[in-house]
Amino acid sequence: MTPSSIRKVYQGAADRRQMFRMFDRHKQRPNRTDDDAAALYAGEWFEIGAAEHDYMFEILPPLWMRGDMFAMREFLTGNITSVFFELRIDGRVRYFHAYCDLGDRKSPERMRAAIIERESRPVRAMTREERLEHIWSSTHDPYRGYADRRFPAAERGKRIVIVYGQDRSHDFRLLDRLTDADIAVKLPVHLRYLPDAIAA
Repeated sequence: MTPSSIRKVYQGAADRRQMFRMFDRHKQRPNRTDDDAAALYAGEWFEIGAAEHDYMFEILPPLWMRGDMFAMREFLTGNITSVFFELRIDGRVRYFHAYCDLGDRKSPERMRAAIIERESRPVRAMTREERLEHIWSSTHDPYRGYADRRFPAAERGKRIVIVYGQDRSHDFRLLDRLTDADIAVKLPVHLRYLPDAIAA
């Protein structure tokens, strides 16, 4: 368990199927029932479409609504719940899902500001971390997981993805140890050649 900073986890607007997959991106984690995963989810966000935003609004009455955002009544873990945003960025209305820790009353406003700051950048770019998160979010469960007894003890529990060699061999590799070449192969073509962004 690590993260717990505000981070974009998917490039582009997720459709309904992808949105539901990403609601629990960490469901395969070891000790799922024994640990508090709040730090793992808090701060994750991604873009969705208007139809997905409206669908989620109509599922249950929101826990609360504040101008351009609403929170889901059901909590994922601890004080972590989904907050949905309808934001005007560069003259266009866009929609986002984020996991906020409602134990911190300012968490949704900080998330809102971070999304606007990230999405207002004039040039499309991605940090290495955003590239890795996109790979994790878009890889199907059979091709990703968590390091097990095949890995050294210090690496167990870290995220892994399958990597294919030129000779059609394949093996799991730690996500955070992927080379630039591995990352380029795993990203969709339209994301491969985006410039590197400086992490905020």
